[in-house]
Parts: sequence; C-alpha cells; structure tokens
Amino acid sequence: MVADTGKKMKLADKDGDHSEQIDSALVLSIAKLQGVQDELEKISEEASDKVLEIEQKYNEIRKPVYDKRSEVIKSIPDFWLKAFLSHPALGNLLSKDDQKIFQYLCSLEVEDCKDVKSGFSIIFHFNPNPYFEDVLIKKSFNFPEEGEAKATGTSIKWKEGMRLVNGVDHKKKGKKRELSDESFFQWFEDDTDHDVISDEIAEIIREDLWVNPLIYFNQDDVGESDSDEEGGEGDSSEGDDDEEEEDDGEEDED
Repeated sequence: MVADTGKKMKLADKDGDHSEQIDSALVLSIAKLQGVQDELEKISEEASDKVLEIEQKYNEIRKPVYDKRSEVIKSIPDFWLKAFLSHPALGNLLSKDDQKIFQYLCSLEVEDCKDVKSGFSIIFHFNPNPYFEDVLIKKSFNFPEEGEAKATGTSIKWKEGMRLVNGVDHKKKGKKRELSDESFFQWFEDDTDHDVISDEIAEIIREDLWVNPLIYFNQDDVGESDSDEEGGEGDSSEGDDDEEEEDDGEEDED
C-alpha cells in the first residue's frame, strides 16, 4: 500500500511539471502574438496617415471642379430646393416655410479642414431675401485630438416678423408625405442637443447630397402636384357622368 502511494505522488509531480510547462508556453505565445499585433497597428497607423495625405491632396484637386459645378448650378432655378425635396432623408426636414426660403439658396458647399480628420463645415449661400439678413449660413464640426467634439452654427439674423416658429403643423395638401413641424434652420443653431459626432443631417449632406446632387435633382417622383391630382379626380368624375348618360339612354329605349 505504501509503495502504491509513492507512485501516485510521483505521477502527481509529473503532472504538475507538465502543467507549468503548458502555462509558460501559453504566456510566451501570447507575448509573441501581442508583438505581432503591435506591429500590425503600427502599419495601420502609417496607412491612415498616408490615406489622409492622399485625401488632402485630392481635396485640393477637387476644389476648382466643385467651384465650376457651383457656378453651373447657379444658372438652374430652384436646384437645391428640388435636390433636397427629392432626397429620401432630407426632403421630410423642410417645412413649407423652409421651402420658400430655399428658393433663395444659390449655393451649397462642404469645406473640409486642411487636416481632414479635424473637422469640416457645411455652408449655405443665399441671395438677398425677405427672411433674414444673412447671405451665408454655416455649421462647423470640429474634432480635436484632445477634448470633446464641438459643433457651432450661424446665429441667423431674422428680419422683423420673419423668424420661423416651431410647433406648426405643416402638411401639404394632396401629398402623403407630412412635412416637418420644426424648421430645418433650427439645425444651424442647435449646437448642444445632439451628438456632434453622429449628426445624421451633416453626414447625409457631406457624404451623399454634396457628392452628387444631380442624382436627386433629376428624380421625378418628388410627388404629384395638387393640380395633377385634382385633374385626375376630374377625369374620373367625367367618366362616371358618361356612364350615367349611357344608362339613361338605355332606359329611354325601353
């Protein structure tokens, strides 16, 4: 019995040594893996820097072409109004009053900071109009390396009696799409009530509408006009009248 106990102790010691060897090998492997991962992260950082350099270079190349596009757009009446209304995400943001103001919008541009990752601005240029004194309204987004991201917008100088008020039920007759109860222009002055980094309006304008607004301007399904819908109803009623006259004629023959 004593001999058997000794054998078991020796076996236990061997298992313990084996376990220690496994733990040491695992620690060594994890350390090596961390070294490889650090190397990959360093390469990714270098790649990000290169991508930013390229993006900055091509922003400079795009700038004169964007300027050329803006000049052409100025010759097209209500271009930005129609592009906004046709956009599936932005169209619902414009109230009836906003649409009237957008008729004076002559230019829209997105301007990246020289260091692309530090922020950008969205700038609206207006012709002189009866609503506000400003000809330029801007909203800027800044993402500093240290500190919190921040959004700053133009404090619009509304003309007397023309400030847009919220809480009005803007619903255009004959359209299924209900317009916003809040003015789109509130977005310019709203600096604190939303997450700056995930501002959906800014993201959509910068990444989609600004890139190719012609796609949305060319869309014809913004909604049928009231006159078209009324005309359609009129055609239907005329058809009903014709059917009634035919029925009357058949009764007279009988």
